[in-house]
Amino acid sequence: MTTFWRLLTEHGTAQAALEALPGVAAAAGVEDYRICPEGVVLAELKAARAHGAQPVFRGMPDYPALLSDISDPPPLLWVTGDPAALTRPMVALVGARNASSLGTRMARALAQGLGEAGFTVVSGLARGIDAAAHLAALDRGTVAVLAGGVDVLYPSENTRLAEQIRAQGGALASEMPMGMQPQARHFPARNRIVSGMARASVVVEAAAKSGSLITARCALEQGREVLAVPGHPLDARAGGCNILIRDGAQLIRHAEDVIEALGPLAGAAAPQPELPLAEGAPAVPQAAPERRSLRETAALHSEILARLGPAPLAEDQLIRDLAAPSDRVSPALTDLELDGRIRRQPGGLLSLASRA
Repeated sequence: MTTFWRLLTEHGTAQAALEALPGVAAAAGVEDYRICPEGVVLAELKAARAHGAQPVFRGMPDYPALLSDISDPPPLLWVTGDPAALTRPMVALVGARNASSLGTRMARALAQGLGEAGFTVVSGLARGIDAAAHLAALDRGTVAVLAGGVDVLYPSENTRLAEQIRAQGGALASEMPMGMQPQARHFPARNRIVSGMARASVVVEAAAKSGSLITARCALEQGREVLAVPGHPLDARAGGCNILIRDGAQLIRHAEDVIEALGPLAGAAAPQPELPLAEGAPAVPQAAPERRSLRETAALHSEILARLGPAPLAEDQLIRDLAAPSDRVSPALTDLELDGRIRRQPGGLLSLASRA
């Protein structure tokens, strides 16, 4: 996406950028470069029409306003269902695929409470927490962001859920071309869209190393709120949420806490106070005052990514440029490497990872 927007900025129009691409490729040492044939483009448009999908381009009324503000917004989203669902105020609900019974009940309670307050729930159509949130929000119109094409429903067990989302005023969206099978590297890119559409991201259950924490980091880098539901210290599925709360994310007991953090929407129905955490679950005490370390970590990630480029840079030089202690920078570099954002090369060199 960075290359797309840079070319558009440098050349003014998409047509001019396409005409310049062969020269840009040749200057980079790529021989016999050709732009995508027109026939391939027409075939994708035909496949989209056959599936009932339509492109929503950045700048169009149905393009999510908040998504347009992130650093690398998709130029277009393929959408099935009702594109108007993308224009409503959204809150992201994400969490573990192997969710606990308590976690899925919590996701349902949050989705229902947020819907009653006028928010649309956005998630990733994954099994577990995502699916529970979508199901509870069906009657309000929920949005599912896919890692593959909108005509490739993954996991297949959620095919019926996807059909219900489309039929009940919601939408499926993806930046990937029609027919694209989701691959591991696509999911972090999908997560930035989930968080980018939303005013806040709520993590219900997540392990210490999980895609949900990638969504949380994306939200912080995008300047959005991150909130988390606490869990038992001995439950690995709650480890990521507890880490987020330790590092400054707001603790969430029920939908009212989310609404209080964001402020109610004008004209929205007032939520019922003190919604239960889940059936039979004990109340959770109020969070301690917010700490800033989580946001500071996101800011450090942004600084690192801003200073790196395709050309390799020595790690010690990067640390000097940042004027930050190495014991702060090194863990951040590890996080970004695990997320696929940067690449280590021999000799202690670092560069931005290319994004397909």
